[in-house]
Amino acid sequence: MLKIGCHVSIGGGVFNAPKNAADLGCETFQIFSRSPRGGPAAKLTPDIIAQFQSEMVRYGYSYRHSDSSFVIHCPYYINFGSTNSRIYHGSSAVVREELERGSLLGAKFVMTHLGSAKDLGHEKAFEQAKKGLVKILTGYEGSTQFLMEIAAGAGQVIGGTFEELAELMEPLVKFKTFGGICFDTQHAFASGYDLRTLDTVKSTFKKFDKVIGLKWLKMSHVNDSKPELGARKDRHDHIGEGKVGKEGFKAFLQYLASTPFFQKKGQGEFVLILETEHDKVKADIKILKDLRDQIKK
Repeated sequence: MLKIGCHVSIGGGVFNAPKNAADLGCETFQIFSRSPRGGPAAKLTPDIIAQFQSEMVRYGYSYRHSDSSFVIHCPYYINFGSTNSRIYHGSSAVVREELERGSLLGAKFVMTHLGSAKDLGHEKAFEQAKKGLVKILTGYEGSTQFLMEIAAGAGQVIGGTFEELAELMEPLVKFKTFGGICFDTQHAFASGYDLRTLDTVKSTFKKFDKVIGLKWLKMSHVNDSKPELGARKDRHDHIGEGKVGKEGFKAFLQYLASTPFFQKKGQGEFVLILETEHDKVKADIKILKDLRDQIKK
């Protein structure tokens, strides 16, 4: 049920991603379908899509939405709390475009960070963000589902708590194309949600279930944390080298593997994506697979 992979490069073309993922031992993977820093997206021509799908099959991955082996991360510059009209409206347009691109390629999910409320203040920024998020999904009928990612809580970031995510989700749940939440372990830990033991993992997801609902937990970024619990800083570390620790990740996997909700028929596979530096990401993948195997025993 738990599929483990990492973020991989599409350098030279999106069709290179499956090989890059396979070389690292990924069972699933994440990509940027365009530059995360800005600029227009490379066109996905029928030939490029066919080449990508051929490479997916070659390396044993699925590009069918029902059991797709990959997800897409939106660019970093997305900000639904900006006072700059071009950035705000551009954020909705880019996320919508990524969903359409994801549907062409066969991605399971597209997830995004939501930006900062520092320009408008909490109340105005959240109202503006809700309108922007609704705009993304209005009229969208693709197969790739949209996810919001929990933020690390730095500054006046939007979506750094379960309560904030629940507020932002409120107008989206009516859309069939809204999938739910991408739970980033480092972001959550830095925002004050303890994941270091099985007891604290259970407590954290009891809160998640009460505020948001476990049915909306669709995938996770699995990154250890350089900052301490509640430090409100976005800094990833390799598995077992940060403040969450290897036992914390074992507890997290154990929770996912043993909780009745995630064992329900039709629930599907749960995607776990590493976003650690590639100097040790292959080792991180092996550590997570070993922890998963220990749980099975």
